[in-house]
Amino acid sequence: MPKFFTARENISDKEIIIDSEDAKHIQRVLRLGKGDEITVCDGRGIDYTAKISVIDKNSVICDIISAHQCDTEPSIKVTLYQGLPKAAKMDYIIQKTTELGICRIVPVKMSRCVVKLENAAAEKKKTERWQKIAYEAAKQSGRGVIPEIAMPMTFDQALPDMSGSDMVFAPHECETDTRLNGIINSNKNIRTAAFMIGPEGGYDLTETDKLRAAGIKTITLGRRILRTETAGEAVLAMLMYGMGEI
Repeated sequence: MPKFFTARENISDKEIIIDSEDAKHIQRVLRLGKGDEITVCDGRGIDYTAKISVIDKNSVICDIISAHQCDTEPSIKVTLYQGLPKAAKMDYIIQKTTELGICRIVPVKMSRCVVKLENAAAEKKKTERWQKIAYEAAKQSGRGVIPEIAMPMTFDQALPDMSGSDMVFAPHECETDTRLNGIINSNKNIRTAAFMIGPEGGYDLTETDKLRAAGIKTITLGRRILRTETAGEAVLAMLMYGMGEI
């Protein structure tokens, strides 16, 4: 059954209104009509089974048949702090980590990032585009929550932001001893986790020192070096498996 998101204020006791691009998608692409059933999510973990009752040019109105808690959301809330990659790699990272259950993604400006966002306006434009990618990926994968794409942070801003999570770590190619499974096994009853992935060039020495000074454990992902666009989804998949979410 097709799934869509709508704002909580568009949901009443009996009806749901779907507007904007999704209304057009229902009509022009899926070619659904009056009487067809769809799933609508409020973006906060509640799914509604609804029947289309009215279609006009800019909106679709549905009658609510039933409501239930979405069962696709993981119990652990995970945040990815991603060093800004070049080209379309961030699009891919957002898509795949959304499919795997990420809760929040924070773009991080690091010393070796190739991409430079010139000003606040450029950051806002990029973030809005990335949020739309997260929305589409959440809809496609049947999520109950749309991951938040935060405004880009500097490395120094990201470190204290990470500290609010129950478990924090950062894969590092120079680490040889500490492994992810060891951290997971000692943190089985946690609610939140956060990890950082460096950009294409990795961390510089100052950033590595700051990570450890902030109490963020560096871990090894094995003897092979993963690309920045591969590392995030690989770590998230391992984390979700280790916590019993996959």
